[in-house]
Amino acid sequence: MGELIFIGLGLFDEKDITIKGKEAVARADVVYSEFYTSKLAGATIEDVEKELGVNVEVLSREQVESSDTVLKAALDKTVAFLTAGDPMAATTHVEMRVRAKERGIKTSVIHGISIVSAVPSALGVMHYKFGRTVTLPFLRERGYPRSPYDHIKSNKDIGLHTLVLLDIDGEHERYMTVNEGVEALLKLEKDVDEGVISDDTVMAGLARVGSAEPEITVGSPKELLEHDFGGGLQCMVVFGELHFMEEEALGLF
Repeated sequence: MGELIFIGLGLFDEKDITIKGKEAVARADVVYSEFYTSKLAGATIEDVEKELGVNVEVLSREQVESSDTVLKAALDKTVAFLTAGDPMAATTHVEMRVRAKERGIKTSVIHGISIVSAVPSALGVMHYKFGRTVTLPFLRERGYPRSPYDHIKSNKDIGLHTLVLLDIDGEHERYMTVNEGVEALLKLEKDVDEGVISDDTVMAGLARVGSAEPEITVGSPKELLEHDFGGGLQCMVVFGELHFMEEEALGLF
């Protein structure tokens, strides 16, 4: 009987994996990974292989979503499946685990540092003051979908902050920037016009969270548009009602 172990690599580079995760990789017969749902901005796959001392086969989106490559191996081998961040943050991985369980394959999860918990920590704001997380996609032919705007509004209506994840196009190595994200929200505001994003809306832009030198700026949409966040994976926060301690932390950090 085989085993499938989902292992989170963490946020930024090959050093972010936990000791438990590293030990699980060492005992695996086969090691797979995927980097289309997220990626390590501070490391290459060669860096990961050197740190872990194993060969890692990077799977395509099609191979992961069909699950056949991974599940066939896990029928009689111990398989480690590596992902950036926390492995269960992506619905694709949850579905893979369900399919493995249906085939009688033993599964386990070794969690990694997640952007969902790291962002509030980096800003110094309260984790439990965040509502539904949204993902902002690149512009499509029919424009931006309205749902991210509506979810931000729902969060703000009850005083909650919104973590805005920015789109990743792994196939073309394209990663949405904070500047592009602000432009998208301003375009949605112009189209929907329900007062969610205004000139004095307080927002945060974050790049390279988890690195030694993350770029973090808090300000108005205009201030974020004019700021250079550099490279790496980026995300945003649209704030709801700020507690006085949160305001103090944002000013200090």
